[in-house]
Amino acid sequence: MTAVHSISPRPLALQAAIVDLDGTMVDTLGDFAAALNCMLDELGLPPIEPVAIELMVGRGSEHLIRSVLGHVGAAPSLYEAAWQSYQAHYLAINGRHSAVYPGVVEGLRLLKDAGLKLACITNKPTNFAKPLLQAKGLAGFFEVVFGGDAFERKKPDPLPLLKACDALGSKPASTLVIGDSSNDAAAARAAGCPVLLVTYGYNHGEPVRAVDADGFLDSLAGLQRWLRQACPAARP
Repeated sequence: MTAVHSISPRPLALQAAIVDLDGTMVDTLGDFAAALNCMLDELGLPPIEPVAIELMVGRGSEHLIRSVLGHVGAAPSLYEAAWQSYQAHYLAINGRHSAVYPGVVEGLRLLKDAGLKLACITNKPTNFAKPLLQAKGLAGFFEVVFGGDAFERKKPDPLPLLKACDALGSKPASTLVIGDSSNDAAAARAAGCPVLLVTYGYNHGEPVRAVDADGFLDSLAGLQRWLRQACPAARP
């Protein structure tokens, strides 16, 4: 049975939802590992284990590359070559080693059936995010998709969420944010959006239930209960 934990619904009608990508809708750790290890091999550097990569995911590709180089003891001056290599390898394998989490399609359908407009906001580069959503059959759920390079600041800054609200024509207080990490929660709090976090994502290796959020979901399919309370258009 899908569990929903500690949800405190807000007394407002939702207009829209903003959904994170990596660790929330798609388990992309395999893609990260494949592309990063191809990059490291090309640069003559030792490989990195997926368990180490998981702790670095979520703050954008630039942070990821710098963290990986530091982890394997490489010089920071290799960043530009590493970034170019990583982009090429990631685009070549994008989606090949990743999988949509159980309950994601059901959850997105619940949001759409509740009459909400949807945006995908991710710190992943836009040219990685859009093909991945398309390959996994998720692109059609979203009115807009903004990657980490779409604006001058990334999550946990609230700017991407506020820009998404502008694009969707929704008020932040009526726009639900769904993510997997403290970055998503901090951005939502700063933007004035309600926020739910999934329990199965990455969150930099830290306990997700320790994060300040309005609730926690073991699956996006568990959204129905929250939507019944927070969105009048939701199905009974």
